[in-house]
Amino acid sequence: MNRPAKPTLSFWQIWNMCFGFLGIQFGFALQNANASRIFETLGAPMDAVPGLWIAAPLTGLLVQPVIGYWSDRTWTRWGRRRPYFMVGAVLTTLALLVMPNSPTLWIAAGTLWVLDASINVSMEPFRAFVGDQLAPRQRPTGYAMQSFFIGIGAIVASFLPFILAHVGVANTAGAGQVPDTVRYAFYVGAAVLLGAICWTVFSTREYAPSELAGFADAEPPAAQESSRMAGPPPWAQSALWLLIGAGLAVAIASQRGDKMLYVLAGLCAAYGLLLAASRLLPGTHMLAQIVDDLRAMPPTMRRLAWVQFFSWFALFAMWIYTTAAVAGTHFGSTDPASAAYNEGANWVGVLFGAYNGFAALAALLIPPMVRLLGLRWSHLVNLWLGGLGLISLAVIDDPTWLLLSMVGVGFAWASILSLPYALLSDSVPAAKMGIYMGLFNFFIVIPQLIAASALGFMLRTWLGGDPMHVLALGGASLFVAGVCVLRVPSTQELA
Repeated sequence: MNRPAKPTLSFWQIWNMCFGFLGIQFGFALQNANASRIFETLGAPMDAVPGLWIAAPLTGLLVQPVIGYWSDRTWTRWGRRRPYFMVGAVLTTLALLVMPNSPTLWIAAGTLWVLDASINVSMEPFRAFVGDQLAPRQRPTGYAMQSFFIGIGAIVASFLPFILAHVGVANTAGAGQVPDTVRYAFYVGAAVLLGAICWTVFSTREYAPSELAGFADAEPPAAQESSRMAGPPPWAQSALWLLIGAGLAVAIASQRGDKMLYVLAGLCAAYGLLLAASRLLPGTHMLAQIVDDLRAMPPTMRRLAWVQFFSWFALFAMWIYTTAAVAGTHFGSTDPASAAYNEGANWVGVLFGAYNGFAALAALLIPPMVRLLGLRWSHLVNLWLGGLGLISLAVIDDPTWLLLSMVGVGFAWASILSLPYALLSDSVPAAKMGIYMGLFNFFIVIPQLIAASALGFMLRTWLGGDPMHVLALGGASLFVAGVCVLRVPSTQELA
């Protein structure tokens, strides 16, 4: 029996279902542009900042698969994904109000954990929401619309401290105090985030699980069906990863390496323990099912993992080190209490706002680009534009011209937030859209954890202590990601 295709949604229906991402990105952009500034203001040395940022990827690693698993199994009068939108929105709002008022560095770091976890509670179901609501032919448009709102939200959020400074709000404060420009920006962000997510929750409906199962895209093409990863049996894999983790820890200790490198050893050992725990639990247990789904990924997801790894390593390097690089290189100060440093930090807010503005423009161009070049070649072109943008930050002298660098970064950002999800959603069953979107987040947060643990060591040891060299490394990583895209099979090739 031929199943019907999902109905084609109108422009405004897609607009409403994606509008909540405006608020999510408002909070996310405030975090990205100002967390390093807050940490340094509260006394964190520059090479310790990546370790404080570890909260962001680690919470995503833990939260998104669990939320994806639960949301796949949720159905209430409020729907399947929307209850998670609201819970995450309320928690994120509270964290945004607290973070700029943190009295100590450790309270700020702890609040970042809460903030990022809460953002992930709302964000993960939004990715699955597009896959649920749209037919495959409309998914690139849906994810591009999310990228558009991400861009618009981030523009305003990134510019807020700069704008507030120009209307007379104090941009400097005493030692250990966050400037009013940053505090008021976080207050505005809290209101925008809650309002935007409420708009989506109250203006959209969801298909019930039984309805989703009746559509033509409920199951992926046969060649995309899940199959277990080849290799040793689970117990042998568990032992192998535990040995790798222990070996790395011993090597780091014997060489008196950077303590943050122990995160890499911990990741390996944690995966070994995860495999072992999943074998000891009943097959119906959440953890056992999550691990089984991870080990049985469809082919497209396995190869997209490498694309995501190199893409997000580059982005995390940019988010951590752009403030220090631009303030030190172009504004001549590395002192967070100085007027020059804060002027440079505000300009970074402008740059981050600019790349999000270019991302919003790119989101409008991505659907026709996909029709012309296909999903893979469009993503490759955009990633390489981003690589050129990051590398150019190291060679441009005039800080005003750094806006040109942000054109490439913006196109890469819009593409990273849309095209991998379009490729993925076409290859997974509707009943597991949430869990696979959550597991896909592994390949976003693992490179961020590696960046957080290794970049400080690399900066001191190999990159001459110049954060601008970290940005050039990020550009090279985007070029590698582009090459990896060509290994990703398309649904049409596997059909």
